[in-house]
Amino acid sequence: MLRGHAESLDLHQLRVIDVLLRERSVTRSSMVLNITQPALSKALGRLRGYFDDPLFVRVGLQMEPTPKALSMAPGVRAILDGVQALKADQVPFDPRVSDRSFSFLAVDAAIVVMLPPIVRALEVEAPSVHLRAVPLEAEHLHGWLQSGKADIAIGSYPNLTQGIRRQSLFSATYMSLMRRGHPRLSKTPSVADFIAEKHVLVVAERTGHAMQVAEEALESAIPPQNITIRVPGFTAAALAAKQTDAIATLPSPLAAVLARELDLELVKPPVRLPKFEIAQYWHERYHREPGNKWMRAMLFGLFGASSKFAAQLP
Repeated sequence: MLRGHAESLDLHQLRVIDVLLRERSVTRSSMVLNITQPALSKALGRLRGYFDDPLFVRVGLQMEPTPKALSMAPGVRAILDGVQALKADQVPFDPRVSDRSFSFLAVDAAIVVMLPPIVRALEVEAPSVHLRAVPLEAEHLHGWLQSGKADIAIGSYPNLTQGIRRQSLFSATYMSLMRRGHPRLSKTPSVADFIAEKHVLVVAERTGHAMQVAEEALESAIPPQNITIRVPGFTAAALAAKQTDAIATLPSPLAAVLARELDLELVKPPVRLPKFEIAQYWHERYHREPGNKWMRAMLFGLFGASSKFAAQLP
């Protein structure tokens, strides 16, 4: 039963409830909502007074919802979805005049390979539109797409399913990079020669990305003593290969770009590595939103299977 407060709920307060229900953390929720933790705590205090219920209580490191908060979840979600639908229906998107900012979730491979063609296309089609690349964390992937903090995720995320739509863009494999004039390895190495070299390995844990499967395959093939360094990013691995005799194995589209930009040799790895598919992902809530639709169509035109980009992949 509600107390007799003169003030009424607003959409921001409903979003606070919705995000806390999903994230179960004041720290993560404040990041999603783009407000400070004190501001979030203040909003939660008002909600507790309005509903005469704690709504969320700390249990260990998490903020767990009370039965009252759980019972409110479907209604809050329905209201927010309804507002989003009204907004999508009423606000057209004209790329020629829009100054909207689009946010992408992607590993650095996708950013390095795909961002330049996107920027060139925007210069022609949408000169005032802005892009923001959001650092990828698998634990936030679904939540940020659902909340709208990220408009689209680009990559290979086989576990991203609930409420998420996807569209395949292109398929690729893996290539290795080594410095020019490598003292031992040829461009067509044998398995024995390849695994005898020192390797720099990209660690894909916590990204949810398919590169984790390739990481495991490389670890199975290469003796542990020959994996001399592990790095969290693809570009760092390529720079290590540039400055040492170590071999870096990367997704083939990125390997081709970095081989050209860093003057490295491309090597087809003689060990069995999986193919993977790059797709774009978005939440069902934004499927009909005009700006999101336009961006997805542009990305498919630039990188889809019939695009010039896909035809040039190694």
